[in-house]
Amino acid sequence: MTVTNESSIHPAFEKVRSHPIAALNLTMEEYVHRKTGARHLHMAADNDENVFFVALRTFPMDSTGVAHILEHTALCGSERYPVRDPFFMMIRRSLNTFMNAFTSSDWTAYPFASKNRKDFDNLLSVYLDSVFFSALDPLDFAQEGHRLEFEKPDDPSSPLVYRGVVYNEMKGAMSSPTSQLWQNLSSHLFPTTTYHYNSGGEPDEIVDLSYDDLVAFYKHHYHPSNAIFCTYGDIPAREHHERFEELALSRFDALEVDLPVRDEKRLFSPVRVDQGYAVSAGEPTERKTHMVMGWLLGHSFDLQQNLEAQLVASVLLDNSASPLMHALETTDIAAAPSPMCGLEDSNREMTFVCGIEGTEPERREDLEALIEGVLSKVVDEGIAEDRLEAILHQLELHQREIAGDSFPYGLQLIMTAISPMVHGGDPVELLDLEPVLETMREKIRDPQYVPGLIRRLLIDNPHRVTLTLRPDDQLENRRQEAIRQALERRKAQLSEPEQQEIVERAQALEERQHRKDDDSILPKVDLSDVPLKTHMPDGHRLEAFPAALYAQGTNGLVYEQAIFQLPSLSRDELLLLPLYTTILTEVGCGDLDYMEMQHRISACSGGIGASVSARGTVDDVQTLNGYMILSGKALARNRKALSELLRDVFDNARFDETGRIRELVAQIRARREQSVTGSGHGLAMSAASQGHSPGAWLSFRLGGLAGIKGTKELDDTLDDEAALGRLCQDLANLHQRFRQQQRQFLLVAEEEHLNAMADGVRSLWPEATDTDGDRWQIDPVSYDTREAWLTSTQVNFCARSYPSVAPDHPDAAALTVLGGFLRNGFLHRAIREKGGAYGGGAGQDNVNGTFRFFSYRDPRLAETLDDFDASLAWLQETDHDPQQLEEAVLGVISQLDKPRSPAGEARHAFHSRLFGRTPEQQERFRKRVLAVTVNDLKRVAGDWLRPDKASTAVITSHDNRDAVAGLGLEIREL
Repeated sequence: MTVTNESSIHPAFEKVRSHPIAALNLTMEEYVHRKTGARHLHMAADNDENVFFVALRTFPMDSTGVAHILEHTALCGSERYPVRDPFFMMIRRSLNTFMNAFTSSDWTAYPFASKNRKDFDNLLSVYLDSVFFSALDPLDFAQEGHRLEFEKPDDPSSPLVYRGVVYNEMKGAMSSPTSQLWQNLSSHLFPTTTYHYNSGGEPDEIVDLSYDDLVAFYKHHYHPSNAIFCTYGDIPAREHHERFEELALSRFDALEVDLPVRDEKRLFSPVRVDQGYAVSAGEPTERKTHMVMGWLLGHSFDLQQNLEAQLVASVLLDNSASPLMHALETTDIAAAPSPMCGLEDSNREMTFVCGIEGTEPERREDLEALIEGVLSKVVDEGIAEDRLEAILHQLELHQREIAGDSFPYGLQLIMTAISPMVHGGDPVELLDLEPVLETMREKIRDPQYVPGLIRRLLIDNPHRVTLTLRPDDQLENRRQEAIRQALERRKAQLSEPEQQEIVERAQALEERQHRKDDDSILPKVDLSDVPLKTHMPDGHRLEAFPAALYAQGTNGLVYEQAIFQLPSLSRDELLLLPLYTTILTEVGCGDLDYMEMQHRISACSGGIGASVSARGTVDDVQTLNGYMILSGKALARNRKALSELLRDVFDNARFDETGRIRELVAQIRARREQSVTGSGHGLAMSAASQGHSPGAWLSFRLGGLAGIKGTKELDDTLDDEAALGRLCQDLANLHQRFRQQQRQFLLVAEEEHLNAMADGVRSLWPEATDTDGDRWQIDPVSYDTREAWLTSTQVNFCARSYPSVAPDHPDAAALTVLGGFLRNGFLHRAIREKGGAYGGGAGQDNVNGTFRFFSYRDPRLAETLDDFDASLAWLQETDHDPQQLEEAVLGVISQLDKPRSPAGEARHAFHSRLFGRTPEQQERFRKRVLAVTVNDLKRVAGDWLRPDKASTAVITSHDNRDAVAGLGLEIREL
């Protein structure tokens, strides 16, 4: 890593300190900009995935979503880059590994990451200009935030409607009962500070935000004196400082930013609140109430208070053996624990939350008595020291693990550091936990230490809110009626000039959306910057034993997988797979019941889990291979214990714990039902493509809408003991099938630990070389789908799918490029900018051999489906700029080259080879991507995306029943 020495510090910056953290393999360097006071935290690391992050403290004092809408609008053009959409343009002109922007409750951030230095510098220039010199065009505010338009934009006789990207995004986000639960609880736990308000925006209040309010908020908050810069990687801090100073900071003087940060005023008595949430009219409301209790705790940025709160939360809620989680899982007053259970430590002051879902409003006193009883019992009886040691073990493992499979590792570290930097704490302390863990190990030897914390933080803490959120099947009707009446009143008051102004603004916005900007002013990378080859790590195979060993820099962790060929399965057995893989590692084992097993897992590992992976071959998606994977990770000192744990679970998992299995199914149901509003676009695409290949069918049946519906139906039968007994026996029989299957092993660790790991696994699985078993087969699938799935949602999710090709087919590369080409050139403008959806696009699914269109949190239905078709007409009828093709190719390459964690890199390499995705095949695909032409795009669209082959699925509300029936879609109730 490159660490800055004193002589190389940029004169515009003062170095505050440097602190190496051995457990993270990096050095923390802290600087302050002399003139403005801007702070910079640099994490110097030997990693070429460099990360940039700039955050502004933003403390909105209403729920108009001003910080969120500003986050969107700031990225719509700036002084140096006066084009309409530089953020999305740069996504297309970049090899970034991450690009986004976040609005938190008390900060707004603009992060990106890239492994290419030229690309990093390009993105930095655009980001800094967007943040500190934003154009804030009123039309961008109308597009991204909210606007009033006539339903037919050029017809004042049509009704007035609200439109806007953030408006629709938050309608979708706040459709989730969990989102409403958190927002309502926060508003009562924090009656006077910024956390009282919804920083994302409440849809009914977003429409009250004016453009002038937005500009005033920007001028007050978006200044270097209120900014925190964070960087990670191998670019030296001085080089960052040169760019920060040149591109932005030299133009500013210090500003006294008046943003008072204070603690919440304390409650002196617990508060009880009863509120409603919307479900569809006529929908049954039994056992759909959510109920949570929340406490306000101490400062998140105080390391001592933070770790004590984490310790209490882990003691009470860490797993099913933890006393409070056990009580919430097993109580008969509810179906499952609330997904909100846990500690929230990103705000200035922490909150501890626990509760239930699937209950009735009148059970509030029962819940309070249950939770208070558990807390008192824990205080009276104490916690075993080995349990506390296991919790500290988990903290150590979490700190050491190098993540980064879905989120750049450097960005994860920055996200840990940002909260103390915003609130006045020390980011180094929260990242360098090893010295503090040693202190905590000393403290837990006192048997009264943790009980004393529970008494002080919870039992004797009167700042407590109990929130009951009950279903109301008339709430949405009342809300929509109120909006309709308000818009009717507003329209009745409009003068002719005001009507004309609304029409003209709609026209001006449409013209702006269709305007072709001179994008040559934006920096870019091109195909010459693309590396010709990618790296896939090589493992080595053991002789006479089916194991692959990968030596990776895992920072003291080991990873182990046992992989089993799927046996031939009946349809019923196949549909049991998601339940089986979830339950397998959550039940007892041998002589240990499930609670004792949870203790064992926590004490010696970082967790174990099971999953199913199924893919078609590289040249035929109709021929499916499948495996069940049993996985675990641990600190290297526990490698033997991890191997023994996985073997014991596989040999002795207990499916006779009927009560436990009943609880798990209820929890699975609750989580899957809640996934719809957050993952609706993926679920809609899965439904649309279900008939195009066995893999797509399996995805829909196991993890898609059919799987959710099937889980609900199964759960409804399990109060009958005979039905529950049959399910447990079926799971046990399925497990026996896997015990007869071929198995192989994946071991990932640093070089010095691999041989010992391999010896241990070989001794524990001596029969691995002899097991034969049978092979799973599934019949080919080919049918069309036209479905509308109805649920409680304020927005829609639309999808259209076409059967396409396997990944090694010569057309797969062109279809993959086509997805980005259609999104960049047509769908983004039509569905997001004009249509007001939060997102939309298209893409080739090479795993399942389908090409899919989608929209996300979309106010429209039929119009969006028409836009999917219109994009194909646009493709064939338009002369396209070569730059558009290059941008689409860069997007594909950027996805292919996205970095993974060291362990994730090894897992990806092993499982790619397992399914025939060899380095040679991937190299072939990469070359084909780089060779794609516009004519190839037109040809493959004409060959594969034919109207007679299209399948359609939407997720929408019950209010749209007639509309989707009019589209010829079969109604399905979720």
